[in-house]
Amino acid sequence: MTSLVRLGPVALFALGCTVGEGEGWVKSDRLFIEDCWTGSFDLGPDFFAGNSFRDESITLRIQRGDNIEELSDGLVIQITELKTARPPVGVPVEVGMPVGVHAPGEEIVYDPDPATVSLALYLHDSCHAQNGTVYSVDGTITFLSLWSGDLNEDNADQRLTEATFDATFADPRLLLGGGANDPDLSSRVTGHFRFFFQRGQPAQPFQ
Repeated sequence: MTSLVRLGPVALFALGCTVGEGEGWVKSDRLFIEDCWTGSFDLGPDFFAGNSFRDESITLRIQRGDNIEELSDGLVIQITELKTARPPVGVPVEVGMPVGVHAPGEEIVYDPDPATVSLALYLHDSCHAQNGTVYSVDGTITFLSLWSGDLNEDNADQRLTEATFDATFADPRLLLGGGANDPDLSSRVTGHFRFFFQRGQPAQPFQ
């Protein structure tokens, strides 16, 4: 099966600067990932991480265990356009596909107002599948607090991230053609997480 075209740090998220403490849950009554998972799902996360890029984007990782993403189950939240469209506090924000992620062969249509928040749920530990990832195609996320993105932030209130989401996830390759109207190919996933950003040792790719 052809892999998705993926751009940005959703796939290559560097752990960077947190110690991973926090609380939260990610659940689905019926999660579907082709050749990977069909049935109820409870992530049971115990590792919470954040990273920022030039004050333009924030990546959050809600994961079970502190292993690398490729060997773990978890959820990545990508927040972009921080300088012009920072998510408001307490107001539901629409989520969608990450910019640059699309199914091979799908016609690329310019979107003048793309979603600034996207989610990706991966089961690389549970499934060991070639592609154990599904993406938010619809739904909302509500931030009750959002880290400033400053790696040196010393204000506790500005280091807190807390959010609740209710979104539909799917593999966009399966939604082409007749699959777009097949409810069995998509999954409703809900969740909540809360953690303080705490800078730790930066990632070191070489010893």
